[in-house]
Formats: sequence, C-alpha cells, structure tokens
Amino acid sequence: MGTTPRGLFTALVLSLGLIGCSDSDNDGETPVERGNREQILHMGNGDEPSDVDPHTTTGIPEYFIQKALFEGLVSKHPETLEVVPGVAESWEVSEDNRVFTFHLREDARWSNGDPVTAEDFVWSWQRALMPALGNQYAYSLFVIENAEAYHRGEIEDFSEVGVKALGERTLEVTLKNPTSYFLQLLDHHSMFPVHRDTVMAHGDMDERGTRWTRPENFVGNGPFTIKEWSPGRVVVVEKTSQYWDADQVKLQEIHFHPIQQVTTEERMFRSGQLHITNTMPTSKISVYREGDHPALRINPYLGTYFYLINTEREPYDDVRVRQALAYSIDREAIVSSITQAGEKPAYALTPPGTLGYTPQAKVPYDPERARELLAEAGYPGGEGMPKVEILYNTMEDHKKIALAIQQMWRRELNVDVTLRNQEWKVYLNSKRISDFDLARLGWIGDYVDPSTFLDLFITGGGNNNTGWGNDQYDELLQKAARASSREERYDYFQQAESILMEEVPLIPLYNYTTKRLVSPSVKGWHNNIMDYHPYKYLSLEPVSDMPEQPAAE
Repeated sequence: MGTTPRGLFTALVLSLGLIGCSDSDNDGETPVERGNREQILHMGNGDEPSDVDPHTTTGIPEYFIQKALFEGLVSKHPETLEVVPGVAESWEVSEDNRVFTFHLREDARWSNGDPVTAEDFVWSWQRALMPALGNQYAYSLFVIENAEAYHRGEIEDFSEVGVKALGERTLEVTLKNPTSYFLQLLDHHSMFPVHRDTVMAHGDMDERGTRWTRPENFVGNGPFTIKEWSPGRVVVVEKTSQYWDADQVKLQEIHFHPIQQVTTEERMFRSGQLHITNTMPTSKISVYREGDHPALRINPYLGTYFYLINTEREPYDDVRVRQALAYSIDREAIVSSITQAGEKPAYALTPPGTLGYTPQAKVPYDPERARELLAEAGYPGGEGMPKVEILYNTMEDHKKIALAIQQMWRRELNVDVTLRNQEWKVYLNSKRISDFDLARLGWIGDYVDPSTFLDLFITGGGNNNTGWGNDQYDELLQKAARASSREERYDYFQQAESILMEEVPLIPLYNYTTKRLVSPSVKGWHNNIMDYHPYKYLSLEPVSDMPEQPAAE
C-alpha cells in the first residue's frame, strides 16, 4: 500500500498529551474503557499524515485514515480478501475482459448528502491523471485505455480515455489489455472518488495541498468523516449517517494517534490509551510471546523493506558500486538480531509466493565479490570512495538497521557512512525530489500480484525516485501486461526482475511481517497478508477478564 513510514513526532508531547487523558474521568476510566462503551476506537497511526487527499499521497499513515473517509467502486472482504461490492453494487465484464460496466448504488451518498454518480468517478480519475497534480500513483490508472497518453500530454481530450459515464449510475471502463488484478486495483486510494464541488471551492482541479481536506471543509463518501485534526496529537473521524451501509458500521469514532517512539506506543497500550498499536518494540516481542498474550499479532505481510539508490549521483551511477553495496549486506543478521518478528531476508524485490510467483533472481551475500567490484570501480579497499549517506524517516528500527549496515560497509568495504534522519513529511519530500544517496523505503503491495512491486521501477514512474531506467525492463513489463496466460506473464516478470537485481537501483533487505498489539475488546479484526482491516466490520466490546499486561521494563 505504498510507502511505509512507521514514525514521527516527539514522545514527550504524546506522553503528556495522551497519557494524561486517562485521568480525565473522576472514576479513572481509561480511553480504551470509555471507547469500549461508546464505540470509540483508538489506534496508533505511526506518523502524522501529510494530507488525506487520495490523489496526492503515497503513505500508509495517510491510507489508514483515507480508508475510513472514502470508498471505491469495490472493496475487499477482511477474511478472504475477495473483491466485494462497494459504491458499485454490481458489474459486468465483456467477453474479451477489457470492458467493465459498473452499476452504482442508488443510495450511495457523499457525507453532505449529494448522490455519488458515475460522473464523479470520471472527474476524479481525470484529476488523478492530470500531470500538474503530481500524483505519484498516476501509473495505477495506466491499465485504462489512453490514460497514460493523457497523463503524458499526448492527448488533451479526456473523452478519449476509456472512462465513460453512460448515465447517472452507470460507469463504463475500457482497459488497454485484459488485466487480471483490475478489480483489486479499484480498492486502492488512487482510484477513490473525490467530491468535485468541495475540491473546486478551495482551488483548481489539479492543485495540491488546498484546504478541501480540512475538517470544516471535508466531504467524502466513506463510512466516516473528519471531526477533528489536531496536528501532532490526533485525527478524529466520526460515523456519517449518509454512508449507504451505515447500519453495518458499529464504531462511532476512530482516533488516529501519531506516535514516534514504539516504546511509548507500547506503554500507551498497556496503560489503556490505545486499542491497536501501529507496531511494537522488538525487545517486547519475546515477553508477549512467552506469556502467550492474546493481544500480540504477528503475521506475514505482502511487503519488502529496501534501500533506494540515487543512480544519478556519483559514484552510484556505476553499477559496480551499487552491486558492491548490495552484496556486502548480511540480511540474515538483520532479521535475526534487529527485526526479530519472523521477517525473511529479501534477495529480490517481489516477496516470494506472491500469487504463485517467486523471483528466481537474487542479490547474493558475497563480501569478497563486493570488494572486487568496488576495486574495479576505482575504489580499492574503499580508497577514494566518497562518504555514503543513508536517509531514513525517524523511527528506532530504521536507525538500528542503518547502524548495522553502516558497520557492515565499514567492515567489508572500508567505506565511511553517515546517517540522516528526517520527520515523515520532510523525508517524503526529500525522497520525491531524489535528495539522497540511499534512502530506506518499505513497499506494501497494493494488490496481490507481482506487478504491484515491479511497476515501481518503470522508467520515469511516479514512485521511481532512483533516476534509473531500462528500456528492456519497461518492454518486458509491457509484454507481461499483454500476456494471454499467467505462465507467460510470470516468465516476463522473471526476466524483468533479473534485470532489476543485476542493475540494483535498490537493495532489498527483508520481507515484512506485521507486528502489533490488538486489544481483545476489538472484534472483527482478521489477520491477512495485506493488513487490510475495513473499519465498517470492527466493533468494541468490554472485556471483563482482560489478561495481565507485561510489566514495564
């Protein structure tokens, strides 16, 4: 689901601001206890969201909130991840699997009561494709006929793009080629509709960062709407009666808390400030495991943690330097000594077993070959090699990983390494403008298919911040999109991933697991590889026999 942040703001503000609220009631009732009674869910959000505009954001902290505020044509079932109706109550597909006709619900409404129409999707997708908006996920819509040509300015008339309103509640979408994951893609935030009048009341159609997403202005079509946004403290969303499936929605409010320090977040969970944490300290995992605590949730996650390399900067424009850095990292040591939550070392970009696809290409751990490559590039024994800088967004585990890699490169390559951490919004901008040597990134699959990973590195792609491009790689992915069978598609993917791992514009490190604490009072939470938990299915129940919490360290 795009970029993972996991970190922000000061623990001091949160400790003072949030932990203090447990004493607000005379009877000592905690926010969790009150929330259980009043259906108010408290969640750790990892970071302060940069915005909630679904067409200008890429991060997980934003998406956690967006999925409460918006709904696409379809959704997914939280247990099976099968596609289920959303704004569209039904659809038909042509025999050639290129034309989808969606029938929108008559009772689909925006939070201000306006009907959600087919034209809303046409207008919203046009906005998402407008070059000036700078949507880094614009490529998600390129499966639609002529969408890429419109985004690149090759055609100016949006009526030539394969999105048509055939009536108020009938939407026709024509694809370039049959696309097996198209329905899954419709649940991604880049495909969410936005309310035209609200957007236009606060700026131009293709203007970023306007005030239409502020609580006093916001209009969405999801089960919740924004009630409060206190930067650095909390984003509060409240249930809206206008949502077509409001009877299914049990939660009355959700409070999203940005928390930098994972140790602070875990303490807040123990003290009754949070129902759900965004993550948890590695040092605490064994404690919860030994106690067989029901709150501990560790599960496989469709994502990869890696370092981007800026190939437009010297000496990283030399593939031998990039290979030397990649080959001298001991990934087994990282997952066994640092992450410690069942993560698997990653030697390629795509996680193994993604819908039956496992990459054959691998980045080896071969320090001796790494030293040879660095010498071939003109830096024998690291002599003359410029200082390497690793950029990461503020979070304890990111720092630990960077420190470990710093030591590995000094030991194996005699390379000097410096670390630079930034708060989430600043980091996102530095990554977007490629102001880095190497930058950590986590990528979570937007749908279950290898293309959600491999499309990242298409030449000039919105999320390809490395400056790297390869015509053969691009052509292979285009062939995969036109392939008539899964076997043929996967063969093209294997060839493309081999190029990617040979050229190494990124250094894969490990495949994710989710590690968080979920209170037993949270009902309707189902573990799945996409960490997908629609709020409309969640509810809260008081727990009389709450298990004893681990003691503070």
